[in-house]
Amino acid sequence: MNAILLSWVPTAYLLSAAMFLVPFGRIADIYGRKKIFVYGILVFTLGAILSGLARSAAMLILFRAVQGFGASMIFGTAVAIVTSIFAEGERGKALGINVASVYLGQALGPFIGGFLTEHLGWRSIFLVMVPLGIFILIAILTALRQEWAGARGERFDWAGSFIYSLTLVAVMYGFSLLPRISGGLIIAAGGCGLVAFILWELRERSPVLNINLFRGNRIFAFSNLAALVNYSATFAISFLLSLFLQYVKGLTPVHAGSILVFQPATQAVLSPFAGRLSDRIEPQIVASIGMSFTTAGLLLLVFLKEETSLAYIIACLLLLGVGFALFSSPNTNAIMSSVEKRFYGVASGTTATMRVIGQMLSMGIATLIFAVYIGPVQINTASHPLFLKSFAAAFAVFAILCLGGIFASLARGRLR
Repeated sequence: MNAILLSWVPTAYLLSAAMFLVPFGRIADIYGRKKIFVYGILVFTLGAILSGLARSAAMLILFRAVQGFGASMIFGTAVAIVTSIFAEGERGKALGINVASVYLGQALGPFIGGFLTEHLGWRSIFLVMVPLGIFILIAILTALRQEWAGARGERFDWAGSFIYSLTLVAVMYGFSLLPRISGGLIIAAGGCGLVAFILWELRERSPVLNINLFRGNRIFAFSNLAALVNYSATFAISFLLSLFLQYVKGLTPVHAGSILVFQPATQAVLSPFAGRLSDRIEPQIVASIGMSFTTAGLLLLVFLKEETSLAYIIACLLLLGVGFALFSSPNTNAIMSSVEKRFYGVASGTTATMRVIGQMLSMGIATLIFAVYIGPVQINTASHPLFLKSFAAAFAVFAILCLGGIFASLARGRLR
């Protein structure tokens, strides 16, 4: 596969997941969150089998989209199920464990993926998901006997879901094409679609996404905005630092990965503590402190040079890990605790959508800055000065974004 086709392997997954997160959150509220979660595991596992058996680039990209479809059912309902099970006083701790699991997966994924690829081939990355999927299904069916459907009997908004999905694809696909003019035009089309979606939802009696959750619920609106800003400012960190460590510092991929793991490992350790803290202290305060730590970490990365020590980089990663941990669990707790039970699925889907859009925006910003400073050239010794300039510019933009996110976090108001 060439580089363009290869980039579509993760992009197809992200696009497919983003399209259906909110619709499946709403479907889960109506028909049952456990039911949709089970279907999601089934589809995701099927997509893994098909991806592992793919015989062409087109087949692999298509089957990754199938996996994304299943992932939207999983991540559109998982947080909603956790929120449904745990009372408000214990919810932060439970969500903290959930977030810690995500970060632990991020820490282990590159090592496990690298090991499997090296010793068993790339297909093993997908096929190893099959026994895991079967195990999860058995665990759900034996341990989760209850069903949750806070909006049972309400009508599903098919037209609104269609407009929403097309709008989201246009925005995300447009960002993947930047800095080309076509990318800007597609994003503009997505903006028009967003206006159409809002107008439709305001007149719909049973909307897929209740706009009043944003208009009349300050905590929900600003918490989601803070999440969007946080992911937009941070997702590209690993990508940028990986390039810096390998091309500027001359480290091997394995050595670079062992350094980058400090950030998600710190998040995994501290997230349950941060979630528990948000049960006792206003999530607004804890999350805003976390965003402040993240801003400080991003600012410190602006000053990286070729001679910068690895200890300095690790210290920055630890600081970012503390910031992420203090932000993510309390912010999710604030979002889920600010809505009625019948909206848990939609809130879960919205939160996951903010994450996916933020991830695409973050990579779009990094790509755009590279295009401006470096252009379509290979990163090597000759291009180091330009790479370091683009590197510093990217982290400066991310730090400014994150600084604005602090104000969004503070503006949400008090939950209790």
